[in-house]
Amino acid sequence: MGVLSNKIERKQLKRGDHIYSWRQAYLFAHHGIYVNEQVVIHFTTGTPTSVNSLFTSSAPSFDTNNIPCPICGDRSKTRTKNGVFSSCLDCFLSGGELCRFLYGVNKLHFLVQARGGTCTLASSDPTDEVIYRAIYLLENGFGDYHVSKNNCENFAMYCKTGLQVITNDSVGGGSGQATSYLAAAKSVVFSSIPVVASYYSPALVGCLWYSRKRLISDIGYRKDVTIKVPVERISEMARREN
Repeated sequence: MGVLSNKIERKQLKRGDHIYSWRQAYLFAHHGIYVNEQVVIHFTTGTPTSVNSLFTSSAPSFDTNNIPCPICGDRSKTRTKNGVFSSCLDCFLSGGELCRFLYGVNKLHFLVQARGGTCTLASSDPTDEVIYRAIYLLENGFGDYHVSKNNCENFAMYCKTGLQVITNDSVGGGSGQATSYLAAAKSVVFSSIPVVASYYSPALVGCLWYSRKRLISDIGYRKDVTIKVPVERISEMARREN
């Protein structure tokens, strides 16, 4: 388990694992819930086709060479209304490395991670509950996709914990990946303030600011989180949105 990612081998996979795969040279990652080699349930913009832009490309490229996957079929002809769908593990990875998202880590482990979106202080629920939520949301939807507040990482983390952020603030919906981008940008601005830069190392200030923002936005640390939202309520809220 490295600092940049938590790469694992396929033989290490377990049902209910929250897995992810980095895209575009570690620029961002796509997350999902592993059921078996033929089923990974994940949430995207609802357009499972080739990469068109940075943030909508969390949807994997199913048909890179115009050859339908023998397991998934020709997904280029499929459009999901709710953005939650399943694919085989190969299609989910789209040629990327397999990584496992870690749950129940301590603060030190969390803070030393170079990137967000790899672990959380929150604990995972039992496997059967995780799988049930993922399958239920596959059939009933997870609401509208939003790059920072309702994305693939939020989906996988909800399936694993049943927790949801209940306020709508600048730190987003608990997605570590989205928070990392916001925190990194703000750390640069904060460390460049003349008064701050004159007394402290800009690099140190930026690093501390970045780590703090990541920590206070983690769903296992922040206070504005509901306790175990029933999956039926999640899909009901999604239907109201639509």
